[in-house]
Amino acid sequence: MSSKRRKGSGDSDESNRAGSIFPDEVLERVLSLVKSHRDRSSVSLVCKDWFNAERWSRTHVFIGNCYSVSPEIVIRRFPNIRSVTLKGKPRFSDFNLVPSDWGADIHSWLVAFASKYPILEELRLKRMTVMDESLEFLSRSFPNFKALSMMSCDGFSTDGLAAIATNCKNLTELDILENDINDKSGNWLSCFPDTLKSLEVLNFASLNSDVSFEALEKLVRRSKSLKVLKVNRNINLEQLQRLLVHTPQLTELGTGSFSQEITLRQYCDLEEAFKSCKNLHTLSGLLESTVLYLQVLFPACANITFLNLSYAILHGGELAGLLSHCPVLRRLWVLDTVEDKGLKAVGLSCPLLEELRVFPAHPFADNLVHGVTESGFLAVSYGCRKLCYVLYFCHQMTNEAVATIVQNCPDFTHFRLCIMNPHQPDYLTKQPMDEAFGAVVKTCSKLRRLAISGLLTDLTFEYIGKYAKNLETLSVAFAGRTDWGMQCVMSGCPKLKKLEIRDSPFGNAALLSGLERYESMRSLWMSACKVTMNGCRVLAKQVPRLNVEVIKDDGNDECEAESVYVYRSVAGPRRDAPPFVLTL
Repeated sequence: MSSKRRKGSGDSDESNRAGSIFPDEVLERVLSLVKSHRDRSSVSLVCKDWFNAERWSRTHVFIGNCYSVSPEIVIRRFPNIRSVTLKGKPRFSDFNLVPSDWGADIHSWLVAFASKYPILEELRLKRMTVMDESLEFLSRSFPNFKALSMMSCDGFSTDGLAAIATNCKNLTELDILENDINDKSGNWLSCFPDTLKSLEVLNFASLNSDVSFEALEKLVRRSKSLKVLKVNRNINLEQLQRLLVHTPQLTELGTGSFSQEITLRQYCDLEEAFKSCKNLHTLSGLLESTVLYLQVLFPACANITFLNLSYAILHGGELAGLLSHCPVLRRLWVLDTVEDKGLKAVGLSCPLLEELRVFPAHPFADNLVHGVTESGFLAVSYGCRKLCYVLYFCHQMTNEAVATIVQNCPDFTHFRLCIMNPHQPDYLTKQPMDEAFGAVVKTCSKLRRLAISGLLTDLTFEYIGKYAKNLETLSVAFAGRTDWGMQCVMSGCPKLKKLEIRDSPFGNAALLSGLERYESMRSLWMSACKVTMNGCRVLAKQVPRLNVEVIKDDGNDECEAESVYVYRSVAGPRRDAPPFVLTL
């Protein structure tokens, strides 16, 4: 943008000349190359010229909490936005700890954007409420709209998807992942016009209804730029083979069911189809797969870097056979049905592995015989020395094992150990798990995210406050002893942005220990703790620029607040809070 345009915002000629040695056009062109939203925010603080250049040149905005700012403020700040990433409900909504009608409706944002951002092209939503009416409005309000991604959203049905398919003539991406959707039918796939040939990403893996395969095949056939295709469980092996024939250019594939009985000829055709997929780097799906059918994947595995098997019930031997054909694997998600045997295969076959997630196949089962233990985790750490991200659900762990694991892999940035039995000690020594997490924060100096569980005392939190100087997100469940532990965290972790606590004995003193910190943090969530309504009122009074929201059953000041959500906002208290949410 020119200097003349920028002077309209109130800057004087002298301040423009003094602020930067670069011409406006050069500065804006340079800043347009900065992609990180954090870096762009830092750039905007240098001087007034850089602030304005960053303002006019920014085309994408990331909003980590839809109530931290209003759409009107966003529009005033950034006039040329084409892409928006927006997050809504707190993360614990994934565990049904936030009522479904809590809020985070997208519609007011869309109405505001329609008047000021007619060139909007991309919208990426997470944990937002999205009604069919909103999707209809979106599809008709932005003529050049191209990309819609919805993850863990709710409120809409396949009718809303039909509106997007019908009206978005330039669509390149439709990514529907883990949403609570009213899945009426698969007819929405028939709504894409025959003229649409621009599709690059299509993901409907989490939907359940049958789809019109004829419509899907026609869509895939004419989408010559399609790079990502993830289908649901109703697409069988024969249909998958027909889709792959048209899409040898795929880089990401999500299969449907992998257990249909097929003839030898069909098997050979499927194998040939996978051989032609030489560009695949991400593979997911494989529901209900068998050893025989897994073998057809082997020719396509040479370049796989991400294997998402979080819905595939595989056993150790099946996983081992698959991994032996994935020499450059860097990310692996599996169910604990692979057991320690499968994880030992990971240690043997995946020297480049950087991320491992092990999910529970039966999280609520009692007396579980199968699963993973510290033995499997240790085996991975010995063979995968580049491991830096782990999410590990298990029923038992020891202090010694965790200390050895982080000694083998000291570059962890994300360490999320979920011992599923609340208050579970080291199962061999019966001691608290303090020394395990102490070893993590002492050894892993790059640690940014930590989830702790098991039997823990204040010592764990003392270790965190003393050593976790780069920690940004801390998740606590069924852990802790006194408020002093949380005081250690608040006083010792200068970069902390998100704190999530559930079912722990922390009370008002713990809550109020963050008085000096909350305005520099993104959010605090506490549920099923010992915080009272009076403590929440004190916090709201002491730091009036915070939004302090309480989900409660009783308004008595001395009663415990069921859930407390604290976040900074430049928009003030939200106007759409339901009756069960009290804003203090």
